Amino acid sequence: MTRPPRSALVDLGVLSLLSLLGVIGYETSFGGLDFLAAALAGIAVGTLAAVAGTMLRLDVLTTVLLGIVLYFLVGTPFAMPGAAFLGVLPTLESLAGLGVGAVHGWADILTIQAPVEAPAYVAVVPYAAATVVSLVGGLLVLRWLPAKRTPLRAAVVLIGPALLLLSGILLGTDEAFLAAVRGVAFAAIALTWIAWRRGATVEASGEGAARLRRRRLTGGTAVVAGAVAVGAVAGLALAPVAPDRFVLRDEVVPPFDPLEFPSPLAGYRTYTKDLAEEPLFRVSGLQPGDTLRLAAMDSYSGRLWNVAGPDEAAGDGGYSIVGRTLPPPALADLGSARAVDVEVLGYDDVWLPTVGYGSELELRGDAATSSAGDLRFNADAGTAVLTSGVGRGTAYRLESRIQREPDDSALVDVPVAQLTLPVVENLPDVVAAKAEEYAGDAASPIEQLRAIERGLKTNGFLSHGLASDAVPSRAGHGADRLIELFTRTQMVGDEEQYAAAMALMARHLGYPARVVMGYAPEVGEGGDEVEVVGSDVTAWVEVPFEGVGWVPFRPTPDNIDVPQEQTPKPKSEPQPQVRQPPRAEQADDELLTTVEIDDTDDEDRDRPFQLPAWAWIVIASVGIPAAALLLPMLVAMLARRRRRRLRRSGPTDRQAAGAWEELVDRYAELGFDPPERASRLQTARDLERQLDEQGLGSVRLADDGVRLTSLAATVDRDVFGGGDVESGAVERRWSEADAAAAAVAAAAGRLRRLIARYRVHRRR
Repeated sequence: MTRPPRSALVDLGVLSLLSLLGVIGYETSFGGLDFLAAALAGIAVGTLAAVAGTMLRLDVLTTVLLGIVLYFLVGTPFAMPGAAFLGVLPTLESLAGLGVGAVHGWADILTIQAPVEAPAYVAVVPYAAATVVSLVGGLLVLRWLPAKRTPLRAAVVLIGPALLLLSGILLGTDEAFLAAVRGVAFAAIALTWIAWRRGATVEASGEGAARLRRRRLTGGTAVVAGAVAVGAVAGLALAPVAPDRFVLRDEVVPPFDPLEFPSPLAGYRTYTKDLAEEPLFRVSGLQPGDTLRLAAMDSYSGRLWNVAGPDEAAGDGGYSIVGRTLPPPALADLGSARAVDVEVLGYDDVWLPTVGYGSELELRGDAATSSAGDLRFNADAGTAVLTSGVGRGTAYRLESRIQREPDDSALVDVPVAQLTLPVVENLPDVVAAKAEEYAGDAASPIEQLRAIERGLKTNGFLSHGLASDAVPSRAGHGADRLIELFTRTQMVGDEEQYAAAMALMARHLGYPARVVMGYAPEVGEGGDEVEVVGSDVTAWVEVPFEGVGWVPFRPTPDNIDVPQEQTPKPKSEPQPQVRQPPRAEQADDELLTTVEIDDTDDEDRDRPFQLPAWAWIVIASVGIPAAALLLPMLVAMLARRRRRRLRRSGPTDRQAAGAWEELVDRYAELGFDPPERASRLQTARDLERQLDEQGLGSVRLADDGVRLTSLAATVDRDVFGGGDVESGAVERRWSEADAAAAAVAAAAGRLRRLIARYRVHRRR
């Protein structure tokens, strides 16, 4: 067992400190230092694997495999404590998360809105990064740097911590975390260490060497201090402000397009007709007057209102992946708080009902683990999406605050906020004309918008198109339906038509407006649990005002008594009588035979067998560690088998020499250190000395008690004797070599035998 020198321990300490300074930069992504335990564990795991591999004289490949094993064994309580058994022991879920997080966690950090809190494996990113940097850096410090101690080699060792520092910047946010302090400290420690390493290479002796070493170290430290001072001043003076910082998350657009899903407003009549009495949600924590927000639609194509796609969402920023903490809206005047618990009953879609503007959203039950990474939130719209789907059993808790609704008198002098929304397409002329007619002589934006709202409420009538309604009301809110709304004798429709029409009228007047769809259940004073049914569906219009937020407008009329149109009843004219043909003996239906139709879905019939998600998790959890352990062992075994086959071919004297070479290689794989470029007798004596030092000198190497020196001398006679070696003698040499190697392997212990299976040594 080889102990690392004291100077190497200093190098490892400097490497760990620089790695810690680099990985702390992830604080802006995680919104705190909770991830630091995982990062410190990664530094410890990588350093421990490098030191253990060096002390046990393991080759690089085996040391890396040891680091991988420690990564999976140690990582669970630090990177995924929620999935640990008894808080410490790894589980299939945690092992899978450690593997998946190291590969996909980087993309999650870039696409999830900061602070990053989901998915559960996201803390694996700093853990894995710190492990890799510490392991590679430790191997360089312990095995590569001592061979030639130059400043250039010391600088190469610093590449890993520098990459950690850079990744903390690129994966972070616009707001840096102690950027100047960390940068100056990193540079000072790194340059001072390089100067110390340079002083350590002085080849003089005695007092002169010590004096020269101190002089170089002092001079290097002075240069470092000057450089750090200049860099600190320049960095503070020239550091970019937050909006000008380059971070990767600003360049990455989350791959979510709301246009891939149907417009919520297009299915409005489904709630009023088919789901009118169907319980959709069970909600607790609401106050009287609260409404549930489902979706905010700000794009109109002439056929329907929909949520703007990622290429058009300039006004509200679009939807981004979030964790438990939700980002605040850019424009809102928030008032009272709500803590709402929602359980989905009969609802089936991707939009999550919310109340006000959320600050925290926690998925519960199965969705907390299976769909945590699918949650997306639009802070300015106050709406959320679960891309994996919302269905029966989905439950979550929402903490939010409600937008204040100021009096109209307080908004008379307040301008409408200038936001960029998608351009309205195919606006009907009659809608534009009605907007100007209803707005009339109103001067301020709030007066014009209230005039339009009042005109629609007083001149229109409410009808959901049910069989019980007095007059029919066609569904839809395309251009043709809105033209019909204003050109019929009476305006008849429901929230779908009136909200769509008012939003278009506001857009015609130059005001950014959007249609919001949601639910307005009746809530008692006590805020008790309520069931939201389909008939609670509603829609309204919102327009933003500077410094106030999005003000709601509800233009749907309450009057359902539509005046009946008096149409004269046509006079009946007598028709001539026509003799009917005789009745046929057999009806056409009786001539037909019933045919059974197979209703099996062709897609299901042709669909191949698919493994469930849990099966893939189990396979990955077991397969990845097993492959990491068994594949290198298999590769080493095949290499040793090929080595043995080559040595047992050729002339007989060469086969006898191959037996000795095989014996020496197997000793080297067990951890012994045979001398290079030595004769067989010298190698045998050195190996016997190592056996005595390790307490294995009394091991019986063969049935006849032959020692290594005797076997080496016998092989020398076979090789240099000048005659042909009999095949029987060759077989004896191989059997003696195999017996000697097997005896030492049995005495060396189980751990050394296991490590030897990963090694392949080839004596030259």
